[in-house]
Amino acid sequence: MAAATEALFSYGTLQLAPVQRATFGRTPQGQSDQLPGFRLGARRIDDPGVVAVSGQAEHPIVHGTGDPADSVPGTVLMLTPAEVGNADTYEVSAYQRAAAPLASGRRIWVYVDARRAPPGARRRGRPPAKPRGARRFPPSGPRPPWLAPSGVPASA
Repeated sequence: MAAATEALFSYGTLQLAPVQRATFGRTPQGQSDQLPGFRLGARRIDDPGVVAVSGQAEHPIVHGTGDPADSVPGTVLMLTPAEVGNADTYEVSAYQRAAAPLASGRRIWVYVDARRAPPGARRRGRPPAKPRGARRFPPSGPRPPWLAPSGVPASA
């Protein structure tokens, strides 16, 4: 197995063991942290494969507010590039992957509301290249200061 070099912040269903096993083939250990400048909401999911795995038709979703008083608790998962590709496939088109800093100072990937995604966020299903070993999931202006210049989190 490749090294788990990618930090992904999960605040919702990717923290659930059944979703992790279906998406990553394992249950990665995580570390608690906070995502400042974001607010938590909910979004109805219509993809039957995602609903079947998560057991939920309504999933949490975040959007950036830029207000330091807003913060979302969650878990940092260390994943391989292929596992991040699997997460890209699991997340429906309502989500986009973006880079952001956590309260701890660590830069991570996080799935944000696609309707309010920052410039440079990666759209589901269109990453630059599908990482080798990624699995197919069942059916399915100015840059903000928290976005890395390249659109990729700086190494932790």
